[in-house]
Amino acid sequence: MIEALNALLSTYGLWLVFLVVLLDQGGIPIPAWPPLVVASAQAMERQEPVWPILLAATLAALLADTLWYLAGRRHGAHMLRLICRVSLSPDSCVSSTRAIYAKWGAPSLVLAKFIPGFAAVGTTLAGHQRTPLRRFVAYDGTGAVLWAGVAIATGVVFHGAVNEALLTLESLGRVGIGVVLVALAVFIVRKYWKRRLFLRELRMERISVAELQALMAKPGSPLLIDVRSAAERDASGWIPGAVHAARVADLVADAGAEVVVYCDCPNEASAARVASQLKQLGFVRVRPLAGGLEAWRSHGLPVETTSA
Repeated sequence: MIEALNALLSTYGLWLVFLVVLLDQGGIPIPAWPPLVVASAQAMERQEPVWPILLAATLAALLADTLWYLAGRRHGAHMLRLICRVSLSPDSCVSSTRAIYAKWGAPSLVLAKFIPGFAAVGTTLAGHQRTPLRRFVAYDGTGAVLWAGVAIATGVVFHGAVNEALLTLESLGRVGIGVVLVALAVFIVRKYWKRRLFLRELRMERISVAELQALMAKPGSPLLIDVRSAAERDASGWIPGAVHAARVADLVADAGAEVVVYCDCPNEASAARVASQLKQLGFVRVRPLAGGLEAWRSHGLPVETTSA
């Protein structure tokens, strides 16, 4: 197996590295780090330079990220929602990424690939927020070099241990190949199971835009809570009368109060979490707004943009 792997890497090594990284950064759940570590360890064994591996990995990552950036620039919030609907890590998707990007901006892309769930969403968000392309490429390219460089450096430093592990797998024959395939399957199944558990936590009754309108037309309007970041709230406005989630701690629980929580994220994830917290504080009738702020706007309803 080692001889076959060496021959494969010698002939198609850079293309394989490029393809694996492109798929990984493109959103396919194929871990790219192990191939990078193995490729660099095998290069050291053959006494070949590792900089071509770094170049191939960086270009592949930058290409995938630029495609996410362009998609975000063209399709905006719709693309962000699509990413998080198919993501295996929805718990670290739009809401947390927006908070990080709102605080640090394009420089956050330097470390994006080391934060689970940040890479694709962060690059798409950069396009959505119209970050200049040159600025995006500069920071994202730096992050790609750093991310690939750490993996390659690991292969270089521990090339002896990596090659010993490969020899062990070779001695196991088909069993060794089975071990690798099982490990990959466990990785994907674990991610998928975490996603299912997360979505199960979010199962609660929603309120539609039409129902919210009806409630707001009655005496004693419901308490509206906006759980987005302050930067998002200031940039895109809020439903009239909504208070920011930062003020939730100051609210006095009223068991009979109607509370509606909304965000601008897939599955109303952030809103559902805050709704659960409010129930723990003593509020009984708490519901996330189905579709969030985007659904409110799609009905042609107004938003406020200045504080009272």
